[in-house]
Amino acid sequence: MRFFIELSYNGKAYHGWQNQPNAISVQEVLEKALSTILKTKIAIVGAGRTDSGVHASQMFAHFDFQGDFESKDLVYKLNSFLSKDIAVTSVFEVKPEIHARFYASSRTYHYKISTSKNVFDYDFAYQVHLPLNIEAMNVACKILLQYKNFQCFSKVNTDVKTYNCDIKTAFWTQNGNQLIFTITADRFLRNMVRAIVGTMINIGLGKMNPEDLHGIIASKSRSEAGFSVPAHGLYLVEIVYPETIRLEC
Repeated sequence: MRFFIELSYNGKAYHGWQNQPNAISVQEVLEKALSTILKTKIAIVGAGRTDSGVHASQMFAHFDFQGDFESKDLVYKLNSFLSKDIAVTSVFEVKPEIHARFYASSRTYHYKISTSKNVFDYDFAYQVHLPLNIEAMNVACKILLQYKNFQCFSKVNTDVKTYNCDIKTAFWTQNGNQLIFTITADRFLRNMVRAIVGTMINIGLGKMNPEDLHGIIASKSRSEAGFSVPAHGLYLVEIVYPETIRLEC
């Protein structure tokens, strides 16, 4: 039987989601917890990878298990077992062919920028204290929606079949002294959101014009785009699946 697990995590202490040979990951910790509680070796497959230091307010993964358990009881035991920086929200059975990564229809990320010194969000938002032109940054967001190939924002030497992504929404909002970039797409390339945000910051600072994005994207060159912002301001906030993934009763 196949199950989905929904969770959130503070990524500060972890070297990303994916298992690493010599570093701790969220996947490794969760697999150990499930294996201990269910008394059998459990391997999990995540809906995607988050880099070292990136947070997730919603992540999904699937695992296979032949046995009985009460979902609420498993959630309680997992949250008691796991450290304070990983929280499990739910566990539910899905159809056996459902894959957490390949069946996701969209993913949404937030990137948070603090525009004034704040000791309480220092570890959870990128500090930019120079004035940013949000209107220009939102003009650039509209230009993003005109394209599909985002190789210029991808980490180099990435083994992917295509650099095409369908960006559904992209926009900046301001909440007090915090700027939040929201972007939703069917898939993302490695380092893509952080490279987009770095480019947007350059636009907001007046170092380039929004229209410069046309040439950057057409170049397909990572060196033409802006810098990659730090990981600690990035959050995976939503993953959407078809309603039909759940096993019918």
